[in-house]
Amino acid sequence: MLTTAAKDLGLEPVRRQYLGLLGRQQVVSAELDEAADPPEGLVFENLRSVFSLLPEEHLWIANRAIQVVEWDRDHQFCGRCRAATEDQPGERSKKCPRCGLSAYPRLSPAVIVLVEHGDEILLARSPHFLPGVYSTLAGFVEPGETLEETVAREIEEEVGVQVCEVRYFGSQPWPFPNSLMIGFRARYAGGELAPDPDEIEDARWFRVDALPKLPSRISIARSMIETFLAERG
Repeated sequence: MLTTAAKDLGLEPVRRQYLGLLGRQQVVSAELDEAADPPEGLVFENLRSVFSLLPEEHLWIANRAIQVVEWDRDHQFCGRCRAATEDQPGERSKKCPRCGLSAYPRLSPAVIVLVEHGDEILLARSPHFLPGVYSTLAGFVEPGETLEETVAREIEEEVGVQVCEVRYFGSQPWPFPNSLMIGFRARYAGGELAPDPDEIEDARWFRVDALPKLPSRISIARSMIETFLAERG
């Protein structure tokens, strides 16, 4: 169905990738050449710019599309011996017919943490945030680390405090870039706020009755914050 729509718009996909089901409908991405022009009267937009406009179910299929399209495009050739790769039946992978190297879509695990201190929560903002928006702290997992070790390291590196009672909250795929956000809640254990100026523009403790502008409602950061607020009545 999506392929027909692309052709109806005068667009010829370079490659197509099966994404799965949306309800009962099969969904396919249509990857365009980077030099392709939008049809008359239309514009191309990146996912971040329409993030708050799409219905949630469409947002997450678009999330998957971006990651699958990028993986498919970037693995047309073997990274070891440079031979053309081949799609493998029955799974999302590419295999080199020459050396046998298999390539699967890459996910980068990252922790995102709500730090609690009584009726206050620790929120910070990075320079790339929208004006006035504060969110929970996050960072990528390093090789050899457990998720709990990443939580402790990232919080101390970014804002200079220590945490304890780290507990799992939930997870969310996030295509900026190919991340899997793994949410945790933790309690303040000590230290004074000292934001890393290379990463953090500002960090503060906020009371539940005096919160700043928060991230999108569809984000796991917002879910953790709202769960905390609901617990406080």
